[in-house]
Amino acid sequence: MKQTVYEIKIRGTLDARWSHQLYEMAMIVDEDGNTILTGTLPDQSALHGVLNTIRDLNLKLISVKTLETK
Repeated sequence: MKQTVYEIKIRGTLDARWSHQLYEMAMIVDEDGNTILTGTLPDQSALHGVLNTIRDLNLKLISVKTLETK
């Protein structure tokens, strides 16, 4: 089964303790203070789950990019 690598950018800094609810995606903070989540998600349902968590935390979504498929 192929998995897709996503890069999700959100406004502001997200605490690393949320990683377990975001499929253990890697978190980095860019020079503008925004959080970039990068990681492999197994399917579209998982992507929607991550996006729903971002919404539920009342965070502003900046972008979602597909980087590659493994």
